[in-house]
Amino acid sequence: MATLKVTQIKSKVSEKQNQRDTLRSLGLKRIGDSVEREDNEQNRGYVRAVAHLVKVEEID
Repeated sequence: MATLKVTQIKSKVSEKQNQRDTLRSLGLKRIGDSVEREDNEQNRGYVRAVAHLVKVEEID
């Protein structure tokens, strides 16, 4: 199964609380942090909610 590598590229300081919570749920704490998550609908939804703050790469 494919994996998503999610990297935070922008600050969450001026964002809404639900977007901050989403970044936390993904496991991202600061700019430059990266996590690898399973490619499923839930994680795709998380990424979609904070797409303007993260960079996503697909890893096979």
